[in-house]
Amino acid sequence: MTNSAFKTEDKNWFSIDNVDQLDSPALVFYPDRIAENIAILKGSIDHIDRLRPHVKTHKSAAVSLLMLEAGISKFKCATIAEAEMLGSCLAPDVLLAYQPVGPKVERFIALINKFPATLFSCLVDNQSSLLELSVAAKEAGIRIPVYLDLNAGMNRTGIKPGVEALDLYKRLLLTSGLKLMGIHAYDGHIHDADIERRKLQWQRVWDDILAFQKSITDLQLPEPVIVAGGTPTYPFYAAQQQIECSPGTFILWDKGYQDAFTEQNYLTSALVISRVISLTGANRITLDLGHKAVAAENELAKRVFFLNAPDAIMIGQSEEHLVIELSGDHDFTIGDVLYGLPIHICPTVALHAYASTVYSHHFTDEWKITSRDRKITI
Repeated sequence: MTNSAFKTEDKNWFSIDNVDQLDSPALVFYPDRIAENIAILKGSIDHIDRLRPHVKTHKSAAVSLLMLEAGISKFKCATIAEAEMLGSCLAPDVLLAYQPVGPKVERFIALINKFPATLFSCLVDNQSSLLELSVAAKEAGIRIPVYLDLNAGMNRTGIKPGVEALDLYKRLLLTSGLKLMGIHAYDGHIHDADIERRKLQWQRVWDDILAFQKSITDLQLPEPVIVAGGTPTYPFYAAQQQIECSPGTFILWDKGYQDAFTEQNYLTSALVISRVISLTGANRITLDLGHKAVAAENELAKRVFFLNAPDAIMIGQSEEHLVIELSGDHDFTIGDVLYGLPIHICPTVALHAYASTVYSHHFTDEWKITSRDRKITI
């Protein structure tokens, strides 16, 4: 089905005709729309080999397999469990966009040994971690592929581009047990809704990356692979050449990104289903959608948007309850279902063990959120 076909569908695309069989609160995936998002992503770039989607949003083997079936072969993740999930799906190339420290080093090596069909790599941003990984790799008799992690301005991890970063890059090249693949830069601090302001902010990061790349090639060293960006800056990196791009939220989309990044036409494809459990006043109702079912890191008004109650005002939320205010003439009664579009889908997915799947308005099955836990087997 094409994107234009989705755009002409009825406004109640989200309704579930057998919703009475679905307990609430529940996370719901719409696989046809997920598949369309994959198709939109593929159509937005010149070559599929430049795509390295991040799986932190969906954490699902079933969704990962959809991307693999669509020809995507490279992935990014943030946890050992996410990496293991991808290994179990036989993903060819997986970047753990994290710097293993302490017990994670042993877990990462165990991962490499358990899934030989997958090329696993990780990040490094300091000499101490370089040495720890080198020692562990030599003891295990392997070479660990690594990327130098650049601080692109988010000031969370990474080393700032410059002389010190170049010295570390050269050291990585010469360190036994490690195989330097290239550089990684995540600019998650850039998320301005205005696309021109966002592009100006991105341009400064991009200029720094290019300057650092030139400092490498000026030394007659091989040109590095560059893995960069997330969803907000994806269109800018996609317009470049050779850069590997790592959008993540595109796969499910959410209300926050739908409102902020209107230039990207992905489909919202995951909801939280809730029911009215109490009528607490003429225009107030209580739902079974608490902190444990939808991401609560944002202020109360920016946690969920109800597709069949768009004027709802959030009044209060606790672990198992959400109180909303509606107009005085609403007709909701006890047991009625509300379809909630999360403002932030990534942490919302992590709150659920399974996602119920809906095809053509019909609840059919459940997909396990495979890597929501920190540990699967490794």
